[in-house]
Amino acid sequence: MVEANVHSHKGVCVVLHDVAPTTWDRYRDFVQAVDKIGHVPLTLLVVPDYHHQGKFSGFPDFCRAMEKRISRGDELVLHGYYHQDDLPLPWFFPKDIFMRRVFTHEGEFYPLTEAMAKERLERGLQQFYRMEWPVAGFVAPAWLMGYGARKALAKMPLRYTSDPGGLLLLPDFAKIQAPTLVWSSGSAWRRRVSRYWNERRRQRHSESPLLRLGLHPVDMQYPDAGCYWLQTLEELLKSRMPVTKSNWLELS
Repeated sequence: MVEANVHSHKGVCVVLHDVAPTTWDRYRDFVQAVDKIGHVPLTLLVVPDYHHQGKFSGFPDFCRAMEKRISRGDELVLHGYYHQDDLPLPWFFPKDIFMRRVFTHEGEFYPLTEAMAKERLERGLQQFYRMEWPVAGFVAPAWLMGYGARKALAKMPLRYTSDPGGLLLLPDFAKIQAPTLVWSSGSAWRRRVSRYWNERRRQRHSESPLLRLGLHPVDMQYPDAGCYWLQTLEELLKSRMPVTKSNWLELS
């Protein structure tokens, strides 16, 4: 893989995953707390029709909230289309069964053909265009993309995608290193392990030009997770500038 050029600045990017009309309320307290810290732009991964619960364009309050965030300097990113893998399983491929049912049920763009991925990408982008929301990036649910999805994405009018390790410039998928901290918040022991794992990861990547904080709606259900993210952000802001993903690419 081609390695993209990097720059001398250090940044921190706060990324809210799975943003949709039915999940936005879970983020409100956290977003308000971040706003009190100062000007910290957020990267919001917006799902056009989260779990088939309705297109976001049909939720005026949500759309107004997103437009307010854009006016504050936040970036909206296309995040799948349904955020749900609802295609039949090929029972003769154990790896696919593991990836699509054990690792996650939401790797929507993992099994898609190029034609299917192209159709969903175009439908998602059209929703952004109708709202006149700027969009430069796409992130696949669970960061999973199959061969067909990668081929389709390379032909889209987008600047980048990302995986757990960094930002990938389109159409060639040239990589800019940007490690991600992320919690597994489903149980108390997972949250304890997540705290330890993230602290180790943060130390290991302390010299990385860009660190990403990857938050999910489920994190907001647990005070220990929410406090960790706010404390970590405040600590990182002592030595790093807050950026969105697009901000970072503009500085590259």
